[in-house]
Amino acid sequence: MVSLDRELKVALKTGSVIFGSKEVLKLISVGKGKLVIVASNCPEFVRDQIEYYAKLSNIPVYHAPYTNMEIGEMCQRKHSISSLLVLEEGESEILKLVER
Repeated sequence: MVSLDRELKVALKTGSVIFGSKEVLKLISVGKGKLVIVASNCPEFVRDQIEYYAKLSNIPVYHAPYTNMEIGEMCQRKHSISSLLVLEEGESEILKLVER
């Protein structure tokens, strides 16, 4: 089984990851990205927008069982992260979280 914590750290080191709902929405609305990860306590309005644009762009959305603070800690950030977008997975297997 793929571990979000481990694979996210590998993706951060070897790939390209964008943080923040505004940036995520901006990029997925033009079809960029391979995977969106949404925190369990992401505001419903934001989550609905992300799901809508991701569906239009055929980008999978993974609903993480972690809060925005826990995801921030996984990413070694001192702030909360409600959503993030994997542009390039690098050497990680993070895309296996949502096998199509």
